[in-house]
Amino acid sequence: MEGLRDIFGDFPAELNTKTPRRNSFECTLIRKDGSEVLVWTGIRKGPPRKLKFPEVATVADAIRVALD
Repeated sequence: MEGLRDIFGDFPAELNTKTPRRNSFECTLIRKDGSEVLVWTGIRKGPPRKLKFPEVATVADAIRVALD
């Protein structure tokens, strides 16, 4: 989250309060109208496990695309 704040500035974010999936990373953008856009899922990636967790720039690029 800190890396994304460095790129986008201070933006309001909604945190996932549900238990996340184990050993993977997912990021969903929630638009102002309430619609959701899956930005990243590492569920079907790997092995190796490191493929499940993207670089900050990868997630930032996906967010930019979802915002357009």
